[in-house]
Amino acid sequence: MTTLPQRPHTALLVIDVQNGVVVPGSPDREKVIANIAQLVDRARAADVPVIWVQHQDEELVPGTEAWEYVPELERHESEALVAKKYRDSFEDTPLESVLAEREVGHLYVTGAQTDFCIRSTLHGALVRGYDATLVADAHTTEDLTEYGAPAPEQVIAHTNFYWSGQHAPGRRGGTVKTAEVTF
Repeated sequence: MTTLPQRPHTALLVIDVQNGVVVPGSPDREKVIANIAQLVDRARAADVPVIWVQHQDEELVPGTEAWEYVPELERHESEALVAKKYRDSFEDTPLESVLAEREVGHLYVTGAQTDFCIRSTLHGALVRGYDATLVADAHTTEDLTEYGAPAPEQVIAHTNFYWSGQHAPGRRGGTVKTAEVTF
């Protein structure tokens, strides 16, 4: 249902699953990473583009261990890598042109952090005309309760609930579980 003409394809976004982001103690860390790995394998088998997004800032300096993707996930050289500095993966990056080149109008979104880069990218996609589906059991966040945020499990549950009903004229959001994703 995307509003982007001539964009019949789907892509899998893997956002910021980096050592300094998906830290030990992140809710369901191992399960989330395993679900993302399964989705990556399935996307590759179906010849669906896998787009890797990698955040960089003063804490995630390119070339450092914190900046690297977790060792459980391996990007193929042929797969696009989009470097970003803002929470929305579209903001000041080549993501839009990467997706246009592949005629993508629908995104499955996975990664971290739920309350920052995941939510921002989902909204960024929807306002730019994409259908954006959040994979409900393939994203996580860190515990920010000391700053007044809800517990991470609540953030994840609320984001899944909130995004499950998102839509706009000619495009839709929504959530699915890993097992329900069809490429």
